[in-house]
Amino acid sequence: MQALYDVPAPAKLNLFLHVVGKRPDGYHLLESVFALIDWADTLHFEKRSDGQLLRHDRGDALPADDLCLRAARALQRESGCALGADIHIEKRLPAGAGMGGGSSDAASTLLALNRLWGLHWPRARLLPLGLSLGADVPFFLGGSNAFVEGVGEILHPIALPAQTLAVLKPATSIGTKEIFSSPLLQRSKSVAIVAGFPAHNSSEDKTRSDWLASVIQGWGRNDLQAAAEHHSTEVSQALRLLQDRFGNSRMTGSGSAVFARVSGEKASQDAGMSNQAMATNLEDLPPGWLGKICRSLDVHPLREWTED
Repeated sequence: MQALYDVPAPAKLNLFLHVVGKRPDGYHLLESVFALIDWADTLHFEKRSDGQLLRHDRGDALPADDLCLRAARALQRESGCALGADIHIEKRLPAGAGMGGGSSDAASTLLALNRLWGLHWPRARLLPLGLSLGADVPFFLGGSNAFVEGVGEILHPIALPAQTLAVLKPATSIGTKEIFSSPLLQRSKSVAIVAGFPAHNSSEDKTRSDWLASVIQGWGRNDLQAAAEHHSTEVSQALRLLQDRFGNSRMTGSGSAVFARVSGEKASQDAGMSNQAMATNLEDLPPGWLGKICRSLDVHPLREWTED
C-alpha cells in the first residue's frame, strides 16, 4: 500500500440549471447537466499511523468547517480506521465561483483516503457520505458527466462531446445560500428528461456537439443567474464580455463564474493559451478577475479508483 498520493480535484460547469421545486426541509430541487473540466486543484496526502488528520497549506486561515477535513473525519469515523493523514492542497480553483471547488476537494479526499487507508469501499458506499458533506459531492464521486436531479444526488451518467470552453471568474464571490434565498430566484417547469438528450442517445459526435452548442447558446437557462446579476454587476459584465467575444455566455451554478463555448477555428487558436494570454485576449480583464480556456473531460481522473 502506498504511503502518499497526489490527486486532482477538477471543477464542473452547469450547462444549464433549472430550479423545479423545493423540499419541505428547504432544499431546492434541481435539473442540470454537470460537465467536468480540466481546471483543477491538486491534493497531496501522506499516511499517518497516529490517526491525526492535519491540513498544512493554509495555517490559521483554515476555516473551522473546512470541507476537506470534514470529509476525512467523516470517512475515518464511519470506517473506524485508526490511520490518519497529512493533507496539502494546491488551490487553483476560485472560491465562490459555482464551479464546485470545495465539493470536488471533498470528493477527491474521500477517494484518495479510501485507497490510502486500504478501505476498498465501493462507490455506492461513498456516495451517501459525500451527500452528507454537500449536494455537489456525489457528482464528483460519480466519476462521469451527468444529468443531475434532486438536490444533486440523483445522477444519470451521460456522454458529452469534447469541448473547449472559456471560463471567466469576476473578482466577486457569491454565497450559494444568498442566491437561493433571493426573491429573484427563478423557477422552471420540469421540461428536461435524460432519455431525450442527444448526448445520451446519439453515437454521432457531430449530433451531440450540435446539441451541446444549442444548450449553451439558447436552450434552457440558469435559474440562479438573475439573482446573481442583481447581487453583483460584475456577473452581468462578465456575461456581456463573453457574449461579445464568443457569441454565447451563461453562468455556472450560483456564480460568480460564467462560461462560453469556444467553437471551430477559435478553439484551435485559443486552447493553448496561458491565463495571462487569455486575459489579453479577453481585452484586459479587470483587477482580480481570472480567465482560462478549459477543455472538457470525458470522465473524472479518479474514476477507476472505486468499484461501481
